Amino acid sequence: MFGDTTRIGRPFSKDPHVVDFQGKYLMYYSVPPAHASQGWGIGIAESKNLKSWTVIGAINPQTEYEAKGLCAPGALVRNDTVHLFYQTYGNGPKDAICHAWSVDGVSFTRNATNPIYSPVGDWNCGRAIDAEVVFFNNQYYLYYASRTPDYVTQIVGVATAPANTNFSKSEWTNPVDKAILVPKYPWEGKCIEGSSVIQKGDKLFMFYAGAYNNDPQQVGVAVSSDGVNWERLSNKPFLTNGDPGTWNSSESGHPHIFQDRKGKTHLFFQGNNDRGHTWLISNIRVYWNKEGYPYLK
Repeated sequence: MFGDTTRIGRPFSKDPHVVDFQGKYLMYYSVPPAHASQGWGIGIAESKNLKSWTVIGAINPQTEYEAKGLCAPGALVRNDTVHLFYQTYGNGPKDAICHAWSVDGVSFTRNATNPIYSPVGDWNCGRAIDAEVVFFNNQYYLYYASRTPDYVTQIVGVATAPANTNFSKSEWTNPVDKAILVPKYPWEGKCIEGSSVIQKGDKLFMFYAGAYNNDPQQVGVAVSSDGVNWERLSNKPFLTNGDPGTWNSSESGHPHIFQDRKGKTHLFFQGNNDRGHTWLISNIRVYWNKEGYPYLK
């Protein structure tokens, strides 16, 4: 388990995303403001083994659109560059997805067209958070969470960009004018968010968070052959919150599915047992059966 104590003196790290870059693993995650005027930021930690993590930096608000904070990072490595996708924070329905890039994984340059994406259409409230960008079928898919127009229910949408994109605002189009995943089962409550996607064979698997934080939030899985139409693997959570008295009894949430350089798959997630006074990040090994579907031991 990992908990960043640099901001507020107690472990508080959310929304993990890991990349393999320049011979080391880097984890990006949300960190709270150290004082009221600071705003949320993104922490950066480094590891050689995916278990022991050392904090090596942070990304803090530096533009007007980030003034109230930034968080919920999603990252991908293309050639020799880390591309980071993150959300503005604290602006309600006006929160949107931004993009920045780095050649060392620590110091980032903002995209001049930020924010690069907000959804349109009468199915959503105009908000986009929890970005996840993956390359599939020769284009990029941006998965994000939005809300219904009444701002009650969290839902998932998708946008696409061409293979040679620079990820700027004008590059993104909407393949469908609707949500691609909405709460369906009782355990999902009124929230689907935190999508993390991995390709296995010719399919995409989306690990998603169901229910709002500490409700309890738990992790589900859906599968797609085209990146747009998704089918759940089960009506039950793939990863549940812990039993009373355990470290993640309040939730196991906001997943990130990651394949290491040896081909092993790890599910990173956030958890706590005090309804959000602290937040820790852990990971669990995910296995794949002969039919190509994930399971836990």
